[in-house]
Amino acid sequence: MTRTIFILFTLLLARISFSKTADSTQTSSTFSGTIGITTNGFSIIPTFSLNSPAAIINLSWQKKRFSFDPDIRLVSNASKGGLLFWSRYRLIDRKKFSLRVGAHPALSLIRKQVLDDGINIEITEALRFVAFEVVPNYQITENWGLGAMYLEGHGLQKHGPQTTRVLFLSTSLTNLKLSPKFRCHFIPTIYFLNTDGFTGSYLTATSILAHQQIPFSFQATINQTFVSDIPGNQDFMWNITLNYSFKRKIIRG
Repeated sequence: MTRTIFILFTLLLARISFSKTADSTQTSSTFSGTIGITTNGFSIIPTFSLNSPAAIINLSWQKKRFSFDPDIRLVSNASKGGLLFWSRYRLIDRKKFSLRVGAHPALSLIRKQVLDDGINIEITEALRFVAFEVVPNYQITENWGLGAMYLEGHGLQKHGPQTTRVLFLSTSLTNLKLSPKFRCHFIPTIYFLNTDGFTGSYLTATSILAHQQIPFSFQATINQTFVSDIPGNQDFMWNITLNYSFKRKIIRG
């Protein structure tokens, strides 16, 4: 049932997007992304960490209200990490309020001990998942917004996590002027996690320092546990990331 819902939802997003642009003689789209190197690779749910330095690649191809957003997080030898391939659509896209829905297939790369001819060896296993999201946002002022995100994922194999649900509640303070050229962004978030009956509540906060004329930025994130019985949970984690960002508009006749 979960696979069927995911497939139908993804096809619906694609149909909505391309049906709106089929009659246009000239179409435009946007290709953008951020490539970063971090001291500790956090998952999209920050409590799940790679516990290693990692590369994080977030790309986005957007055409009107539809976007395709790969999210790749890997350690240096690609033995651990995650690969998510989001299809997203903005149901509501107004100046003050927006509502986005999305779905993705994903691979989670984990290290696993197996017995081979009587010898224990460690291999990389790819766990398969599908997930969907619902994301409302309200912009109070030009620099201050409120947002929420409900994310639900399902495992496609009988072992490993089966059902994960998480609710994020966040606020964002953006483009805070530190000097004529430097800007700061601050995004604190409280989230509530349930994975196969284990639960946790957390605070995560991200600060970003950027220069208006330089595509590089510094980012620092913390993740603090309030209460959790999730196996392997860490009470406090942090990382620092160097990001490179780009954006290009593509016009085709």
